[in-house]
Amino acid sequence: MTKLAGSKVLVAGAGVTGRSAAEALLAAGAEVVVTDTSPQRLAALETLLEGVDLVPGLTEPPAGTSLVVTSPGWQPSSPLLAAASSAGIEVIGDVELAWRMAAELADPPVWLAVTGTNGKTTTVGMLESILHAAGADAVACGNVGLPVVDALLAGRRVLAVELSSFQLHWAPSVKPQAGALLNLAEDHLDWHGGMDAYARAKAQVLTGEVAIGWLEDDLVADLLEASPARDQVGFTLGEPADGQLGVRDGWLVDRAFADDEPLVEVAKIRPAGPPGIADALAATALARAYGVPSEAVREGLEAFEPAAHRAVLVTVDSDDVRYVNDSKATNPHAAVASLRAYDSVVWIAGGLLKGASVDDMVRTEAHRLRGAVLIGADRAVLAEALARHAPDVPVRVVDAAGDDPMPAVVAAARELAQPGDTVLLAPAAASMDMFTDYAHRGRAFADAVVALTGDR
Repeated sequence: MTKLAGSKVLVAGAGVTGRSAAEALLAAGAEVVVTDTSPQRLAALETLLEGVDLVPGLTEPPAGTSLVVTSPGWQPSSPLLAAASSAGIEVIGDVELAWRMAAELADPPVWLAVTGTNGKTTTVGMLESILHAAGADAVACGNVGLPVVDALLAGRRVLAVELSSFQLHWAPSVKPQAGALLNLAEDHLDWHGGMDAYARAKAQVLTGEVAIGWLEDDLVADLLEASPARDQVGFTLGEPADGQLGVRDGWLVDRAFADDEPLVEVAKIRPAGPPGIADALAATALARAYGVPSEAVREGLEAFEPAAHRAVLVTVDSDDVRYVNDSKATNPHAAVASLRAYDSVVWIAGGLLKGASVDDMVRTEAHRLRGAVLIGADRAVLAEALARHAPDVPVRVVDAAGDDPMPAVVAAARELAQPGDTVLLAPAAASMDMFTDYAHRGRAFADAVVALTGDR
């Protein structure tokens, strides 16, 4: 960014996005300082970033700092960011940095953005697959793994951007050509300070030219209606009205960007079930907003392979008990969608609830529970909800012991299961209390299932 040449910029966080931002700022001619609470993460950057000042544990910006670029997980209340705001120093995230860098290009790329409590990664993967089928120079980036700054500097022409609520909070200027809001449910309330602030952050994705929203979520529908976007497009699992996408006679149908055009058979969409279909509708709407033809929508969705740890069948044992890994269900909203795919479930749940309420989830899904096995820091919260709303459901609580609690968890679940049941890992909670991330949790579950059943 030419406007930053010669200025002093502090990068808060030495992870993937911090490294990406620091490299881009150096290339723009800025004087860059990187700080992190972990000296080890800073040390890892020494051989990657020449000319950067690495300072551990800063609690206020160095003298002369004109801008702070923060990693998305840093809360506004953290001492460093609060001190920067108090001093009148602007704080932005790496996504905002990428947006400002793009604005200085003669021919900036197109941004197609996705957010929501659940389904973001699946939707952005579907969108990338559709765009590739159309021959677009596109890449999935953002919260999906590849920093947006890196995708921009690589010269990609279409950015399929997955955005978390954290990233959107720190990206006040971002107005994608088309943005989709998939759903909204309680999540990250401890970070945002409440549901209103969480929803406001998510609604930022609806401020571009085309706003796309899930009509069967009342809060999303209200935010879509209030959007300043030129075009507002809704999607639904039901029959679409004019200006919407939906489902008719087993086909995805477009009545927003085409005249009642069937696009792809629902039976060919993966992951199967309502959440996968809804994600496919959102991805289709984003692609159609970019002008992708119907043939590419069909080819892209049929070619798409879901990510690991999202409703993956691990095995069916000799007693016809199914074992399903949905470790990606990291909040109650996602867990409800997962539970509703099965009639009789032994539910493995627990972890870090991040302030989310679980009573509605347990009350509405209690009828399908054969039993529950609870783990993690907030297992007592789930146990209390089950006692209130499903007192007849047998519950086993497994305390974390040793490096891998999953063999004991899976064994307890198998004892509760009967032929035809599904042992479902859909934790409704984050994993970092016991595991590195949700993928680590999912692998541990799958490994324990294989060890117990002998199936591979």
